[in-house]
Amino acid sequence: MVKAYVMVKANTGEADRLRESIEAVEGVDSAHIVAGDVDLIATVDVPSPADVKDVAATHIQGVDGVEDTQTYIAMD
Repeated sequence: MVKAYVMVKANTGEADRLRESIEAVEGVDSAHIVAGDVDLIATVDVPSPADVKDVAATHIQGVDGVEDTQTYIAMD
């Protein structure tokens, strides 16, 4: 399995709704509202790097209110 972390920037005031929508995406283990440069961090656990791309670039970025994402794949 491939573990990845997706940093999500959201429209102001959208974080609670976005967390629920992102957690509903298949392959997302959890999503947390955080303080800092990003608004949410989603943990993704999928079979392949291609699946990480699909979850992050297609499904999470496709959620209305998501402004930007950055994805980090765990190396250990």
